[in-house]
Amino acid sequence: MIDLHVHSSASDGVDDPREVVRLAAEAGVEVLALTDHDTLAGIPEAMDATHATGMRLIPGTELSVDLSGTKMHMLVYFIEDEQGPLGSRLASLRTGRDERNAAIIGRLNELGYEVTLSDVRRHARGPSVGRPHIADALVERGYFGSRSEVFAGVLHDGGPGYVSRPRLDAVEAIELSRESGAVPVVAHPATIPVPPQGYRRLFEDLVAAGLGGIEAHHPMHAPGLREHLTDLAHELGIAATGGSDYHGAEVRDYRIARGTGDLRVPISAVEELDEQRIA
Repeated sequence: MIDLHVHSSASDGVDDPREVVRLAAEAGVEVLALTDHDTLAGIPEAMDATHATGMRLIPGTELSVDLSGTKMHMLVYFIEDEQGPLGSRLASLRTGRDERNAAIIGRLNELGYEVTLSDVRRHARGPSVGRPHIADALVERGYFGSRSEVFAGVLHDGGPGYVSRPRLDAVEAIELSRESGAVPVVAHPATIPVPPQGYRRLFEDLVAAGLGGIEAHHPMHAPGLREHLTDLAHELGIAATGGSDYHGAEVRDYRIARGTGDLRVPISAVEELDEQRIA
């Protein structure tokens, strides 16, 4: 089994990197990618944990990027050094997160929610702190029953507690990834606010800039969309990848390697990623 999109407590996941590897091994995963948001902090621990399992770990990260005003996420594979062109930018991205967190908390306070940065930081066990941790603090304070309720109520994009933050330009993120010897892949296209028939036009310019893949297999993609994205990736000459987007069993009903039950990422996804790495 293959899972090329999982998160740990180094960003907004629940389980620490070692536990993520244990759960992946228990699920029969042969190739795993740890892709925490804006950080590589969990990679060393995860890599160490794989030694006794025989599992292959692909180091990665997930970025929020902007393409001419359209927000999307980008997975970056085969990056493990924060001294490289992209790695050196991760610290500035985390600083942007910190500034945004303070602004969100200020807005929530104005809305009557008594929550502090200290409350939020108690819920973050890694260097990348974001909206999920703010949500956890609001749940702890008793304002909401779950993370999902917080996002539905106040923290969703455009919501009363939402504050945008600076994002890397998508083309710049691709170029920095390639300069770092990494492979950039568009994450879960279903979250991009364009219809499926608009994907080709959206991705063609990114492929010209060095995009290496599209995440075709994702729990929120229906079988027809998975097939469409796989075909599109291959027509564009890039990899069709996939993963569970696991953050922890308590966060949402996505399971490592299985998503909501029907996720099956083919071994060809890894083979195609490897080919993109040397392309």
